[in-house]
Amino acid sequence: MQDQAAAVAATGPGTELLDSAVAHVVRETGASTAMLYLKPKGEDDALHLAVLAGVPGQLAAPWTRVPLSAPIPVADAVRLKCLIWMGSQEELARRYPRPALILPYQFALAAAPIRAGDTDLGGLVLLWPGSHSTELSPGERASMVGACHGIGMLLQQAESSGYGVRPGHQPRVLLPPEPPGPDPAEAAAAARFVERLPGGSCSLALDGSITYLNTAAAELLGTTAEEALGTLPWVSLPWLNDPAVEDHYRAAVIGRQQTSFTVARPPDRWLAFHLFPDATGISVRILPSERPRSEDAPPPRLLPVSDVPSRTTALYHLMHLAATLTEAVGIQDVIGLAADQLMPAFRIHTLIVMMSVEGRLRIDGRRGSHPALMDRFDGEPLTSATPAAHVLMTGVPDFYPTFTDLERDYPSVGLREAVSACAFLPLIVSGHAVGSLVLAYDKPHDFAAEERALLTSIAGLLAQALDRARLYDTKDRLARSLQAHLLPQTLPSIAGLDVAARYLPSTRGMGIGGDFYDLIRIDDNTAVAAIGDVQGHNENAAALMGQVRTAVHASAGAPPDEVLARTNRLLTDLDPGLFTSCLYIHLDLARHTALMATAGHPPPLLRQPDGQTEVVDLPPGLLLGIDPASRYPTKSVPLPPGSALALFTDGLVEAPGVAFDDATAELAAHFALALEQDMESVADILVRYAKQATPGTDDIALLLVNALLTGR
Repeated sequence: MQDQAAAVAATGPGTELLDSAVAHVVRETGASTAMLYLKPKGEDDALHLAVLAGVPGQLAAPWTRVPLSAPIPVADAVRLKCLIWMGSQEELARRYPRPALILPYQFALAAAPIRAGDTDLGGLVLLWPGSHSTELSPGERASMVGACHGIGMLLQQAESSGYGVRPGHQPRVLLPPEPPGPDPAEAAAAARFVERLPGGSCSLALDGSITYLNTAAAELLGTTAEEALGTLPWVSLPWLNDPAVEDHYRAAVIGRQQTSFTVARPPDRWLAFHLFPDATGISVRILPSERPRSEDAPPPRLLPVSDVPSRTTALYHLMHLAATLTEAVGIQDVIGLAADQLMPAFRIHTLIVMMSVEGRLRIDGRRGSHPALMDRFDGEPLTSATPAAHVLMTGVPDFYPTFTDLERDYPSVGLREAVSACAFLPLIVSGHAVGSLVLAYDKPHDFAAEERALLTSIAGLLAQALDRARLYDTKDRLARSLQAHLLPQTLPSIAGLDVAARYLPSTRGMGIGGDFYDLIRIDDNTAVAAIGDVQGHNENAAALMGQVRTAVHASAGAPPDEVLARTNRLLTDLDPGLFTSCLYIHLDLARHTALMATAGHPPPLLRQPDGQTEVVDLPPGLLLGIDPASRYPTKSVPLPPGSALALFTDGLVEAPGVAFDDATAELAAHFALALEQDMESVADILVRYAKQATPGTDDIALLLVNALLTGR
């Protein structure tokens, strides 16, 4: 193993080590497509496609880098540490609308994490044709889980040998196994058989290129075998450059199901195409046909041949980008997701987003490997003689196929070592240019008219998304500032107690909510711990939370039932239309007891000095703000030195498909295992658990109180 790893490490990233494992799991499961993702060491937020089998690389280009936060099956599988199964396109659309929009084909999908011990190393995605059962068989599941385990061990061994496997700049694409070739006599007989069939026959590789064309097919298509072999039909035959044509090809490759369509060859000849795919390519039968009865549109006009992406590919990238940007929230989300989609699809080496800030260009985000390009334009006045400033001021994009072209217009640009070709596109919002998108290439790049139009459209999509994200970021900063001022800036230092607190806003909405916590020193022997949750995630919830905290402070020191009753009467008088839960604990440090009461809030966890942890069985109390006459029974709990309490809001344990009691028991197990840690470390452990186990759609508040062994 070590010698093999050393050999491949000397020549590449080492992903060759994974080829046989991927090929084996494809054979074992009968899958049509496999995508192996790696999580590079030191990178916690993304997966990179390392090995691909069953489809050509260009179809997987938008998925070469997947953020772990993305709503995509493989990201969820790695983040949640479980196998994700999508038995149909309908189920995919229901649970993952973004990839379903981009891949509206019939297939089944499974995604599973690759781990070694507690370390996440990557993920494996398998696709089956749409004819697959809607259920994953036990054998298929076992093969996939076993493959992930084996790949995890392989990656761990390579890393321990000092030759860790890392993803390359482009994924390795495994070629389909070559079937046994016929002898010359059999080949000649097969050729004669095909020639005798009515209509035409041709063969496509998985990437769509023509690998065989018989005489009848060439005549029907109006070409010759010499001209067509090795080309993409929708490129070499302009009348096939129609979105529906390439879409049928994609459906055949991804769904592995037979498909047919009829198209007009100008001026007025109609042809029917029947596609028969398998793991090695697509067999195509071409037959004369009649004009479809439902088709009233004239035959498509003849389009010029172009090497740029076809119309279907262009629409594919635009749809994928648009769908991706709907998931973006802040500015960095927009830039990161856009870079993930555009750079592999268009072979862009460096991407920079620059905005106008107080009369100067400022970099908002970047992706790539040209620091000189970043430094050259950042901070430049809008009046400077630079291409990024020029397109912002004029609103007109500039394209430079070679560095010579750029240097001719801007002799002092000084980027000879940084770029070989580049494009500068204005970011326009409501008719006004607000920034510049800079795209740099490491090789000369001929920007044809179609590609220029496509990139300009993409810049428009990006500008609109950035405008929305900037508004969100502004609101989010204000919300977080308000939230920070409503929560305690610091916890008081109380002799005999080790305390820690955490607050995490939800990942959805304004980043502001009604969760709160407090620790109040009453005197040398008494303290109060409180936590609560106001209904809602907006400024109204935050304002009410501030009133509840003030009411609790005003009554602190009284018995818990009185504090909650007074606060409840205040809220019912205010009638805010929002309900509030609250847990109030009176800590007697002299007697080592905790007197507590709850108003509809989850009870705390109590960890004994020996590590035994349980949920405190509290008598229930009604939520605050409903009934002014509500009573709140109390319970006294011993709190010996070395014991600890964990007060939390439900956002820490709410997970889809997991019962609340089961999730609380899991949280208690993590609390128990951290027996030897101080409370700050324990808080970090519990928050990490919550980030992995919960969707992050609710606020999280956590307050830990440890009665020290040296306490009173």
